[in-house]
Amino acid sequence: MTTPEQPQQPPRQDVPPRQDEGTMMLNAVGARDARQPQPQQQAQAQPQHQAPQQHQQAQHQQAPVPGQPHPAPYAAAPPHNQQTRLPGSGYVSPIPVRRAHLGNALASEWTKIKSVRSTVWTLGVMVVLVVGVGTLTGVGISASGTDLRGASPLGFGMFGMLLGLMCVITLGVLCVSSEYGTGMIRTTLTACPGRARVLAAKAIVFFLLSFVVTAVTTAVVALLLNGMLSGQGGATPSGAEWFKATVGVSLYVAMIGLLALGVGALLRHSAGAITIMIGLVLLPLVLALFMMAESLADLREWLFEYSIPSQLGVMYSNAVADSGPSGWEPLWIMTGLTAVVLGGAFVALNQRDV
Repeated sequence: MTTPEQPQQPPRQDVPPRQDEGTMMLNAVGARDARQPQPQQQAQAQPQHQAPQQHQQAQHQQAPVPGQPHPAPYAAAPPHNQQTRLPGSGYVSPIPVRRAHLGNALASEWTKIKSVRSTVWTLGVMVVLVVGVGTLTGVGISASGTDLRGASPLGFGMFGMLLGLMCVITLGVLCVSSEYGTGMIRTTLTACPGRARVLAAKAIVFFLLSFVVTAVTTAVVALLLNGMLSGQGGATPSGAEWFKATVGVSLYVAMIGLLALGVGALLRHSAGAITIMIGLVLLPLVLALFMMAESLADLREWLFEYSIPSQLGVMYSNAVADSGPSGWEPLWIMTGLTAVVLGGAFVALNQRDV
């Protein structure tokens, strides 16, 4: 029994998914852009096409012509004063570079010392103490009617200067130790690698500044005391006594401040250096006052003679002890001590790390 033949169905074909009109439009635009060359591709293809022609033109232009000098391949270098080639590198600086000298270090240290507040405060307090205490001393003696018995009225300025000396010592220490405390010493030695030159510039600037300020202050105090105590039975100061009580005292005080600067460079610590300097000024005299034993009489006499207050009195022609240094000897003693300490500071600064 035969079954009726069933009609054959055509093979099934995969129909792509229908796309909306927006997608079809984007595809058409993309196909059109793909057929058109991009501007960057045209720019890249153009040099490749023109490279042989440019090479031929360059060879034609660079070809030497008989009878004419060959052109220089490079432009002439600028003058020597307009450029500086740094050693060890191929960089040419347009700014002239020259070696630093002591004058540059002096200018740098002067800028620093006049810019910080510690300079104004220490020197300002020193002026107030010296002038104030000297004026009060003159007023007190004049009001009490004390007979000076031939003593020079300039010697009474020692009391105010002894207090003002502490301010000079403080500034001398801070000139060096403050840079170690803040780390500024690294910048200073980077800008000026010559360490001896840096320390010498600090010492010169500080010494001149402290000497000028002290000289002006002592001159003012000397004029005030001489005017107030002229009728108290005191001796009339001579020119040498005026010079020693102003210029000599100023040199001695500035030298002590320079000694403090050397101690600050050795210790690199502000509090420690200031403490040592104050002890150096006051401790010998205090120890001598409490040495009552007869076996310590020679040591007591030596401390009286060579203590800094006693030597400052010698500079004012008003010595504490009857023997010991006289005249200008205290200044030479302090100069020698300062030279030794500064020499050690120079050696330590060159050998130690910052």
